[in-house]
Amino acid sequence: MMTQTAPEGEKHFVSTMLEHMDLCAQMAKAYGNDRFESLHPYDEVVYAVANHDRGWDDYDREPMLDPQTGLPLIMAKTPPSEAIKTNSGSPDFNEQHHAYSGLLSSMHTWGLYNKRYGFSSFTLRVRPGTTSIPVAASDRAMIDTMLQAELERQERLKAKLTQDASARLWVERQRLFQNYKQLQFFDTLSLYFHLYHPAVRGSETYTHVPVNAEEDECVEVRQIDERTYSVEPFPFAGDRLTLTCSGRYTRGLPKDCDRKQAGAYLRSLATDTQTYDLIPAR
Repeated sequence: MMTQTAPEGEKHFVSTMLEHMDLCAQMAKAYGNDRFESLHPYDEVVYAVANHDRGWDDYDREPMLDPQTGLPLIMAKTPPSEAIKTNSGSPDFNEQHHAYSGLLSSMHTWGLYNKRYGFSSFTLRVRPGTTSIPVAASDRAMIDTMLQAELERQERLKAKLTQDASARLWVERQRLFQNYKQLQFFDTLSLYFHLYHPAVRGSETYTHVPVNAEEDECVEVRQIDERTYSVEPFPFAGDRLTLTCSGRYTRGLPKDCDRKQAGAYLRSLATDTQTYDLIPAR
């Protein structure tokens, strides 16, 4: 789940991974203009963006709570025994739709533990300084087994895709990593909104945002006010992109609340929204 910070005494805005992926998909569908190339292959990449974390569906129905705050744990703090099921389940889900969607989702999973292949400088402020999910020595063998399985999945899916005349072009390294970097941009820009209250968002720079298969840009997001954010250069169609994120406001749950109770309580809350306007810098 996604738990947003909040000023002392205020409720926190909490979103499921489905709601996180919906925000990513809004960006993906709007990506592209005279300078930035839009997604290609469009349907397969948009599907991967909109479903890259679907392995978290069951977990979000019964989330674990932070014992200190009573709020749902974010992905980076979820115990590895839980994360290993969710992070391998996401490529499983995507592969059922299309091999290319499964390939991108698998790369996303592997990249979370490996500095996003070196294509992102985004770090969570709860653990600044690292672009990877930290792994304790006691969990290293378990995580490495999962990651090796994803590398094997990627090779299998690439081999399958190269048998198709059109899909063969999609797995060429530059095209494949263009799509992967697009996914990472949508994912990390979504985290900027999901995890941080407007009072602390400030500015963020996103590296390796693809212009095309051969060229990347650094994109700077600057907060103008609680709702409005300038983006330079602007990689979306039109002169404004309005994003809407769903979630619910809550305080920390009682410490004796179990996972089933936590899930039922969060589902009982009224759904609310936050809206953000992205505009070109002036």
